[in-house]
Amino acid sequence: MNTGFANPSAKPDDPTDPRARRDHGGGLDGAMRRYGGQRADWIDLSTGINPLPYPVGTLLPEDWTALPDHGAFGELIRAARAFWHLPEAAAVLPAPGASALIARIPALADPARVRITQPTYNEHAAAFTAHGWQVVADGPAEARVIVHPNNPDGRIWSEAEAEGALCVIDESFGDVAPETSLAHLAARPGTVVLKSFGKFWGLAGLRLGFAVALPETIARLNDLTGPWAVSGPALRIGTRALSDTAWAEETRIRLAQEAARLDTLMSAGGVQVLGGTDLFRLYQVDDAAAWQDRLARARIWSRIFPYSDRFLRLGLPPAEGWDRLESAL
Repeated sequence: MNTGFANPSAKPDDPTDPRARRDHGGGLDGAMRRYGGQRADWIDLSTGINPLPYPVGTLLPEDWTALPDHGAFGELIRAARAFWHLPEAAAVLPAPGASALIARIPALADPARVRITQPTYNEHAAAFTAHGWQVVADGPAEARVIVHPNNPDGRIWSEAEAEGALCVIDESFGDVAPETSLAHLAARPGTVVLKSFGKFWGLAGLRLGFAVALPETIARLNDLTGPWAVSGPALRIGTRALSDTAWAEETRIRLAQEAARLDTLMSAGGVQVLGGTDLFRLYQVDDAAAWQDRLARARIWSRIFPYSDRFLRLGLPPAEGWDRLESAL
């Protein structure tokens, strides 16, 4: 299968390789500068964020005015443990988004080689490179990163593939398929499991993520992130959402139905489904840049990648966006 990689022979640790660029979804301001319109005119499908977010409910005045205390952190951690069925031997560190943890994890060990299979979320390679590590796509390495399920193709990794003296298991999109979680490996020395709050709960702007690892590892990460890393509103909303298992179960059903609907819509136009998760879908098209341009002219923003000219990734549209997407296609 030809996936249209821009330079399949280039080394992933080569800074001239397009795969090394820190490209991301979002960037709607740039799309508006190029194609016009106001933010309210656009449907942003370039990210894998739940379009029907968790209802945040009421916040207390002290959530905004007081420094977060240990009690609020403790309540959030207990809710996280119960929701993700985390091992008792592991500790939990809330942080201002999984990206803040990704940036600091390479400092947990002396720089050496880290294996990061491509294509995947590029912040891991960027963070390890910034800390002096050599990033390799295969072969022996002292550290290993797996994004589980993978972004952008949705690959599910096995427990045997989570290896290395330092092993990072990024489950930022894992809440759509909790049965595949490798969070139990957080009780293993050298393993760090990452959880993201913004995607499944649709509250990316809240900036909340979690690291799960043995207590000594979490203590070192805590020193790197500093005190009061998570805001009072994030502590309150995160605890409330992680305790709401009924909402989570209903949301998984809805997301699965909408992902299947999106695949059906795209397949009807002759597009090949490559994979993804129930929060985003990856398609192979004839010309990804042309597809992005066509959708953008209808004020729909999509995701393409510097390492492939045929990969198009779409998130799920809001309820009122399906007709617009179908018309644009």
